[in-house]
Amino acid sequence: MSGNQEHQRRALSGMRPTGPLHLGNFHGALVNWVEMQHHYDCFFFIADWHALTTGYEDTGALATHTREVLIDWLAAGLDPAACTMFIQSRVPEHAELHLLLSMITPLGWLERVPTYKDQIEQLKDRDLGTYGFLGYPLLQSADILIYRPDFVPVGEDQVAHVEITREIARRFNSIYGREADFEARCRAAAAALGGEAGAARYAALRRAWTEQGDAAALAEARALVASAAGLSALDRERLLGFLVGGGRAILPEPAVLLTRAPRVPGTDGRKMSKSYGNTIGMREDPASVAKKLRTMQTDPARVRRSDPGEPEKCPVWDLHQLYSDAATQEWVQTGCRSAGIGCLDCKKPLTEAIVRQVEDFRARAREFERDPALLQDIVARGGDKARAAASATMAEVRSAMGLAGP
Repeated sequence: MSGNQEHQRRALSGMRPTGPLHLGNFHGALVNWVEMQHHYDCFFFIADWHALTTGYEDTGALATHTREVLIDWLAAGLDPAACTMFIQSRVPEHAELHLLLSMITPLGWLERVPTYKDQIEQLKDRDLGTYGFLGYPLLQSADILIYRPDFVPVGEDQVAHVEITREIARRFNSIYGREADFEARCRAAAAALGGEAGAARYAALRRAWTEQGDAAALAEARALVASAAGLSALDRERLLGFLVGGGRAILPEPAVLLTRAPRVPGTDGRKMSKSYGNTIGMREDPASVAKKLRTMQTDPARVRRSDPGEPEKCPVWDLHQLYSDAATQEWVQTGCRSAGIGCLDCKKPLTEAIVRQVEDFRARAREFERDPALLQDIVARGGDKARAAASATMAEVRSAMGLAGP
């Protein structure tokens, strides 16, 4: 795939605004997003409706949290000139597609989402017996499908979360994407893939997928359709749909884009998470950052300064792998195993590196903190672009479902 073709392909992701972001959010998602914005047509949204699924009783800080997340994104390096940033609730088409998809989604699909029972167990102190909580995976699917992205960037542990979106798209297309002369239209459209040779290649790849389950053939066929310059949007949907079923792909199934998601430990050694209260904020006061790192948990075997340690058993080592160069990492490995350095010695270069990064975030954020109008302009322009894309999808969805009217 050429860089130019890749840039035209769309990727979409979002975050719930539950407060200022921390270093786990930065390394787990934002590092990837900042890189992706230069290679894909990226849509990133702040999922404020999703925040209501578990926090509907207290929304007093929701607007502030939304603002803080946006500032953190900009401080991390997201560029409104390179990607589309918007707020979910400013694009009401999300809610409309959520409603329409709820008409066709089996209840059992939502009840078997792994995180449904897990979160009910973890959040026992909250009343989650609501339709909004049960239906949040469907809202998430609407968030994705309404922009018809090629990719949803996720870590390996989140791949299953995208599968329900693909299943819902498949079900919608099988119900509403039928055309009486569908195959004939597809054969005619295939001529735009590069004449007889392109059409023959498409047919061969489709056979390899439908008859042998060749995933590489499916990916190549999708890339062939995506890169064809002479196809109308409707014919593109037909050819994508013909690859996987018997109807045009009104809502194309998004593919997973696996991204690097390193383990970022919190100050207590567990995964960095607001729910554990062990985070280091992206824009936290540097003195507070240094204090947290000084008291951060280390290898429990190092009771005394003279005790040798095992870096792989120490959460501080995980941070060194993110922040330290090869020479510093070698120094840590040798010094820890031989007890040649103490834990505070080990933490010193790490603390300096993290504080530098936090200070950089704080410096980049100041422009946006001082200028609310600039933030409003960014999300307004992003929202306009998002609504245009969402509206185009909804026009086709309404038409397919017989809701277009006279």
